[in-house]
Amino acid sequence: MKETTSKEKMLKKVRKALLEKRDNPYPNLEDTSLYEPYGDYLEVLFAEQFTLVAGKFVFCENEIQFIENLLLLADEKNWRKIYCWEPALQEILSHYEYPFYSTDTDFMQAEVGITFCESLIARNGSVLVSNGNAAGRRLSIYPHQHIVLAYTSQLVLDLKDGFKRLRDKYGSALPSMISNITGPSRTADIEKTLVLGAHGPKELYVFLIDDLNS
Repeated sequence: MKETTSKEKMLKKVRKALLEKRDNPYPNLEDTSLYEPYGDYLEVLFAEQFTLVAGKFVFCENEIQFIENLLLLADEKNWRKIYCWEPALQEILSHYEYPFYSTDTDFMQAEVGITFCESLIARNGSVLVSNGNAAGRRLSIYPHQHIVLAYTSQLVLDLKDGFKRLRDKYGSALPSMISNITGPSRTADIEKTLVLGAHGPKELYVFLIDDLNS
Protein backbone atom coordinates (compact mmCIF):
# COMPACT_ATOMS: atom_id res chain seq x y z
CA MET A 1 0.00 0.00 0.00
CA LYS A 2 1.25 3.41 -0.94
CA GLU A 3 2.12 5.54 2.12
CA THR A 4 0.20 8.78 2.40
CA THR A 5 2.09 12.04 2.09
CA SER A 6 2.53 14.61 4.85
CA LYS A 7 0.03 16.89 3.10
CA GLU A 8 -2.63 14.15 3.00
CA LYS A 9 -2.06 13.39 6.68
CA MET A 10 -2.53 17.07 7.56
CA LEU A 11 -5.72 17.36 5.49
CA LYS A 12 -7.09 14.23 7.13
CA LYS A 13 -6.55 15.78 10.57
CA VAL A 14 -8.26 19.01 9.45
CA ARG A 15 -11.29 17.12 8.13
CA LYS A 16 -11.51 15.13 11.34
CA ALA A 17 -11.31 18.29 13.45
CA LEU A 18 -14.10 19.94 11.44
CA LEU A 19 -16.38 16.95 11.97
CA GLU A 20 -15.83 16.86 15.71
CA LYS A 21 -17.85 19.45 17.63
CA ARG A 22 -15.95 20.93 20.56
CA ASP A 23 -16.71 23.66 23.04
CA ASN A 24 -14.96 27.00 22.53
CA PRO A 25 -11.90 26.84 24.84
CA TYR A 26 -11.87 30.65 25.14
CA PRO A 27 -15.54 31.76 25.43
CA ASN A 28 -14.65 35.10 27.07
CA LEU A 29 -11.83 36.08 24.73
CA GLU A 30 -13.54 39.27 23.53
CA ASP A 31 -13.99 40.50 27.09
CA THR A 32 -10.47 39.83 28.29
CA SER A 33 -7.79 42.50 28.29
CA LEU A 34 -5.09 42.28 25.65
CA TYR A 35 -2.50 43.59 28.10
CA GLU A 36 -1.81 43.70 31.78
CA PRO A 37 -3.81 46.44 33.58
CA TYR A 38 -1.94 49.73 33.55
CA GLY A 39 -3.55 51.18 36.66
CA ASP A 40 -5.32 54.47 37.22
CA TYR A 41 -2.91 56.63 35.24
CA LEU A 42 -4.28 56.36 31.72
CA GLU A 43 -3.73 60.09 31.16
CA VAL A 44 0.01 59.60 31.73
CA LEU A 45 0.18 56.67 29.30
CA PHE A 46 -1.85 58.55 26.71
CA ALA A 47 0.31 61.68 26.99
CA GLU A 48 3.50 59.63 26.61
CA GLN A 49 2.28 57.74 23.54
CA PHE A 50 0.57 60.76 21.97
CA THR A 51 3.72 62.89 22.10
CA LEU A 52 5.75 60.01 20.63
CA VAL A 53 3.66 60.25 17.44
CA ALA A 54 4.17 64.05 17.21
CA GLY A 55 0.90 64.98 18.92
CA LYS A 56 0.78 68.01 21.21
CA PHE A 57 -0.78 67.39 24.60
CA VAL A 58 -2.12 70.01 27.05
CA PHE A 59 -3.55 69.01 30.42
CA CYS A 60 -6.19 71.36 31.87
CA GLU A 61 -7.73 71.30 35.32
CA ASN A 62 -10.96 72.90 34.09
CA GLU A 63 -12.62 74.78 31.23
CA ILE A 64 -11.14 78.12 32.29
CA GLN A 65 -7.63 76.72 31.97
CA PHE A 66 -8.58 75.27 28.59
CA ILE A 67 -9.64 78.71 27.33
CA GLU A 68 -6.51 80.33 28.77
CA ASN A 69 -4.24 77.80 27.06
CA LEU A 70 -6.20 78.09 23.82
CA LEU A 71 -5.84 81.90 23.87
CA LEU A 72 -2.08 81.64 24.39
CA LEU A 73 -1.70 79.10 21.60
CA ALA A 74 -3.86 81.03 19.11
CA ASP A 75 -1.91 84.21 19.86
CA GLU A 76 1.41 82.42 19.43
CA LYS A 77 0.33 80.84 16.13
CA ASN A 78 -1.59 83.93 14.95
CA TRP A 79 -4.73 81.87 14.27
CA ARG A 80 -7.79 83.81 13.16
CA LYS A 81 -10.09 81.42 11.31
CA ILE A 82 -11.11 78.91 14.00
CA TYR A 83 -14.12 76.70 13.29
CA CYS A 84 -16.36 74.88 15.76
CA TRP A 85 -19.63 73.19 14.80
CA GLU A 86 -20.66 71.12 17.83
CA PRO A 87 -23.29 72.91 19.97
CA ALA A 88 -21.92 71.76 23.35
CA LEU A 89 -18.42 72.90 22.40
CA GLN A 90 -19.76 76.16 20.98
CA GLU A 91 -21.48 76.75 24.31
CA ILE A 92 -18.15 76.46 26.16
CA LEU A 93 -16.38 78.85 23.79
CA SER A 94 -19.27 81.32 23.80
CA HIS A 95 -19.50 81.28 27.60
CA TYR A 96 -15.94 82.66 27.74
CA GLU A 97 -16.51 84.89 24.69
CA TYR A 98 -13.95 83.06 22.59
CA PRO A 99 -14.42 83.93 18.86
CA PHE A 100 -15.07 81.15 16.35
CA TYR A 101 -16.87 80.37 13.10
CA SER A 102 -20.06 78.43 13.74
CA THR A 103 -20.87 77.76 10.05
CA ASP A 104 -18.85 76.76 7.01
CA THR A 105 -18.53 80.33 5.75
CA ASP A 106 -15.12 80.75 4.03
CA PHE A 107 -14.29 77.20 5.09
CA MET A 108 -11.65 76.92 2.38
CA GLN A 109 -9.59 79.39 4.43
CA ALA A 110 -10.08 77.50 7.72
CA GLU A 111 -6.94 77.38 9.84
CA VAL A 112 -8.18 75.43 12.86
CA GLY A 113 -10.94 72.93 13.54
CA ILE A 114 -11.99 72.32 17.16
CA THR A 115 -13.93 69.14 17.92
CA PHE A 116 -14.82 66.70 20.64
CA CYS A 117 -13.91 63.03 20.25
CA GLU A 118 -15.42 59.65 21.08
CA SER A 119 -12.51 58.29 23.13
CA LEU A 120 -8.80 58.65 23.78
CA ILE A 121 -6.92 55.37 23.34
CA ALA A 122 -4.12 55.39 25.90
CA ARG A 123 -2.25 52.32 24.64
CA ASN A 124 -1.19 53.92 21.35
CA GLY A 125 -1.89 57.60 22.00
CA SER A 126 -4.65 57.85 19.41
CA VAL A 127 -7.94 59.76 19.17
CA LEU A 128 -11.14 57.97 18.19
CA VAL A 129 -13.51 60.26 16.27
CA SER A 130 -16.70 59.80 14.28
CA ASN A 131 -19.19 61.79 12.24
CA GLY A 132 -21.90 61.08 14.78
CA ASN A 133 -21.96 64.73 15.82
CA ALA A 134 -22.28 68.15 14.20
CA ALA A 135 -18.53 68.34 13.41
CA GLY A 136 -19.10 65.71 10.71
CA ARG A 137 -16.19 64.52 8.59
CA ARG A 138 -14.64 67.75 7.39
CA LEU A 139 -13.69 69.55 10.58
CA SER A 140 -11.19 66.93 11.73
CA ILE A 141 -9.64 66.52 8.29
CA TYR A 142 -9.53 69.74 6.26
CA PRO A 143 -8.00 72.50 8.48
CA HIS A 144 -4.22 72.35 8.90
CA GLN A 145 -4.61 72.33 12.69
CA HIS A 146 -6.99 70.01 14.53
CA ILE A 147 -7.72 70.68 18.20
CA VAL A 148 -9.52 68.02 20.24
CA LEU A 149 -11.17 68.84 23.55
CA ALA A 150 -11.47 65.67 25.61
CA TYR A 151 -12.15 64.65 29.19
CA THR A 152 -10.39 62.17 31.45
CA SER A 153 -13.62 60.15 31.62
CA GLN A 154 -13.14 59.42 27.89
CA LEU A 155 -9.79 57.69 28.40
CA VAL A 156 -9.72 53.96 27.68
CA LEU A 157 -6.82 51.57 27.52
CA ASP A 158 -7.27 49.76 24.21
CA LEU A 159 -8.98 50.32 20.88
CA LYS A 160 -11.52 47.58 21.61
CA ASP A 161 -12.59 49.52 24.71
CA GLY A 162 -13.18 52.57 22.49
CA PHE A 163 -15.36 50.53 20.14
CA LYS A 164 -17.33 49.21 23.11
CA ARG A 165 -18.08 52.81 24.12
CA LEU A 166 -19.27 53.48 20.58
CA ARG A 167 -21.62 50.48 20.68
CA ASP A 168 -22.94 51.51 24.07
CA LYS A 169 -23.53 55.07 22.84
CA TYR A 170 -24.99 54.46 19.38
CA GLY A 171 -26.29 50.90 19.56
CA SER A 172 -27.02 49.49 16.10
CA ALA A 173 -26.98 52.99 14.53
CA LEU A 174 -23.21 53.34 14.39
CA PRO A 175 -21.83 56.43 12.59
CA SER A 176 -20.89 55.91 8.94
CA MET A 177 -17.40 57.29 9.59
CA ILE A 178 -15.28 56.11 12.50
CA SER A 179 -11.61 57.05 12.44
CA ASN A 180 -8.70 56.38 14.76
CA ILE A 181 -6.24 59.28 14.52
CA THR A 182 -2.68 58.58 15.59
CA GLY A 183 -0.76 61.85 15.38
CA PRO A 184 -0.75 64.37 12.52
CA SER A 185 -1.30 63.24 8.94
CA ARG A 186 1.94 62.02 7.40
CA THR A 187 3.39 60.28 4.36
CA ALA A 188 6.79 59.22 3.07
CA ASP A 189 5.64 58.15 -0.38
CA ILE A 190 7.78 60.69 -2.22
CA GLU A 191 11.50 59.85 -2.11
CA LYS A 192 11.06 58.35 1.39
CA THR A 193 10.89 61.86 2.85
CA LEU A 194 8.48 62.29 5.78
CA VAL A 195 5.92 65.01 5.10
CA LEU A 196 3.35 66.10 7.70
CA GLY A 197 -0.09 67.29 6.64
CA ALA A 198 -0.18 65.51 3.29
CA HIS A 199 -3.63 63.98 3.74
CA GLY A 200 -5.01 65.93 6.69
CA PRO A 201 -3.97 68.21 9.57
CA LYS A 202 -0.25 68.82 9.98
CA GLU A 203 -0.69 69.51 13.71
CA LEU A 204 -2.88 67.65 16.19
CA TYR A 205 -3.55 69.02 19.69
CA VAL A 206 -5.39 67.33 22.55
CA PHE A 207 -6.58 69.51 25.43
CA LEU A 208 -7.52 67.13 28.23
CA ILE A 209 -9.81 68.42 31.00
CA ASP A 210 -9.90 66.51 34.28
CA ASP A 211 -13.57 65.81 34.98
CA LEU A 212 -13.01 62.89 37.36
CA ASN A 213 -11.30 64.75 40.19
CA SER A 214 -13.07 68.10 39.90
